Amino acid sequence: MNRFEQPRVPTEARIRYMDGDYQVKSPGNFVKCAITGKTIMLEELKYWSVSRQEAYVDAEAALKAYENNGQMA
Repeated sequence: MNRFEQPRVPTEARIRYMDGDYQVKSPGNFVKCAITGKTIMLEELKYWSVSRQEAYVDAEAALKAYENNGQMA
């Protein structure tokens, strides 16, 4: 299954975050923000950390992760 084939029942995907792209390891149609816990639909996923393998709902959440960990988000 590729990232464009979505399951009918909402399920959380397992993702491998890479530079500029991501790989779906386990099918699903959303991930959770590591900072806020909010649901992020895969088609709306724009912010993540390769080094921490975390997703972020928006730039503000990514900045908080950077500030909290002292690493690049």
